[in-house]
Amino acid sequence: MPYLAEFLGTMMLILLGDGVVANVNLNRSGMKGAGAVQITFAWGLAVMLPAFIFGASSGAHFNPALTVALAAGGYFRWTMVPGYCIAQMAGAFVGACLVYVLFKDQFDATDDPDIKRGVFCTSPAVPDRVRNLISEIIGTFVLVFAILGLNQVPDMPGGVNYLLVFGIIVSIGMSLGGLTGYAINPARDWGPRLAHTVLPIRGKGASHWDYAVVPLVGPMLGGLVAVMLYHVLPWANAV
Repeated sequence: MPYLAEFLGTMMLILLGDGVVANVNLNRSGMKGAGAVQITFAWGLAVMLPAFIFGASSGAHFNPALTVALAAGGYFRWTMVPGYCIAQMAGAFVGACLVYVLFKDQFDATDDPDIKRGVFCTSPAVPDRVRNLISEIIGTFVLVFAILGLNQVPDMPGGVNYLLVFGIIVSIGMSLGGLTGYAINPARDWGPRLAHTVLPIRGKGASHWDYAVVPLVGPMLGGLVAVMLYHVLPWANAV
């Protein structure tokens, strides 16, 4: 069932993605201080692994911005969009809750509320709503445009596309991730942010829902712009 696949895949994505942030940044973690390179590569793997597992069942969207963009481009049925988005948000929430359960001792040993929140959701290095929004739009544009561009390799062996998506995620993170934490996925931010809001995390501080509009609207706009541009390129329609 594709909705279950999207739920489980997004849950795994957040478990591994938020998990590496906890592993690297929380006190009393055996990998504390490993740094941004480990986080960036681990997020790429967090997308790739469930894509291999659930790609045949659901297409491995795990991202409402990608789901909406594919529907807008005619690659996906609009009737399935609400179910996919709900499954993705729910999976992200559950994945974040599992991270808290696993790392509760480390959360308790960490005093900085910003570090705790940063395990769950994104925040800008320099708060500037317009520039932050542009960063999320461009990052998601690159993600969706590159995924669509994989159609330019029609003889690609099965499964190689998921390896290339790993490369896309890592490239975006390495190049643009320091600006906003590169949500490029509303579920990746909103599901864990909701978990941060409701979980009994000691000394957690505010969840900053005032910023949450950026990782929601930015990825949605970026995905739509990507599919619109892709469709007007002559070489794209020739394949």
